[in-house]
Amino acid sequence: MSDQVFNNFQNVEKNLKALAFKRLIYSLLSIGFIIFLFSGGLTIAENNNAGSFERGISKFFDYPVDLFKEAFESGWTWYSYLLKYLPDLISTINMAFFSTLFGSIFAVFLSIFASKNLIKNKYIVSFCRRTMDILRSFPEIVIAMIFLYLMGKSEIPAVIAIVIHTSGALGKLFSEAIENVDFKPIEGLESCGSSWFLRIRFAVLPQVLPLFISYSLLRLEINVRASTILGFVGAGGIGEALSTVIQWRYGDEILAIMALLVITIISLDYISSYLRTKLIGDNK
Repeated sequence: MSDQVFNNFQNVEKNLKALAFKRLIYSLLSIGFIIFLFSGGLTIAENNNAGSFERGISKFFDYPVDLFKEAFESGWTWYSYLLKYLPDLISTINMAFFSTLFGSIFAVFLSIFASKNLIKNKYIVSFCRRTMDILRSFPEIVIAMIFLYLMGKSEIPAVIAIVIHTSGALGKLFSEAIENVDFKPIEGLESCGSSWFLRIRFAVLPQVLPLFISYSLLRLEINVRASTILGFVGAGGIGEALSTVIQWRYGDEILAIMALLVITIISLDYISSYLRTKLIGDNK
């Protein structure tokens, strides 16, 4: 009996070694394939462009150096522009905040009807899931370009674009959170004759609300950056101001806007981390 057990252990060990060897081979082949694609892409790019990758890398830091040089030549007064562009920053934060707010609200409704444990009709679940897939399939800048063409340059197209993408992205996360809730409170309310709405209100939302808010705060940070990028295509805010000063090569003003963006992102990160810790606790 002991010999049989020993032989079984040996067979298991051999199988594990064989699987580990196969995994190593597949990993090496994958890395080699990626390197081959990267090298081929560089070769094609160099043949189709006037410059080369090596020369581009060697001049990578030229533009940042020029920015500081221009700021120094203008008297190193870039910090005086912080107040000048503060209204544009506030406009960008407003766009991100309202986009996140409305996108989160729409995501809650989509996620509820896309959860298998709450909706028994598979066609409704499938329709809501495909809707969320479509909403998050296109980048915000693509959606914004369409609405900018239809509505003209303003902040509204940017808000609509971010709301659409946020609804799809958060809806996916929200639905996964709902599908992992404890079903016992739901069954308890159902046994008492509670309606479907009351089961959602008192058994589901209390369990997932901290996660919903946490995901929304994380999305707010992403949407601030998205709002800035959309400014480059005419959606207003500090992104449009940054695009203008880059075209005019105002090094001191570019540094001021970049400083505002960095300070804003860092501040949002600290604030959202603090709020998430209060909501869902510290996992340390």
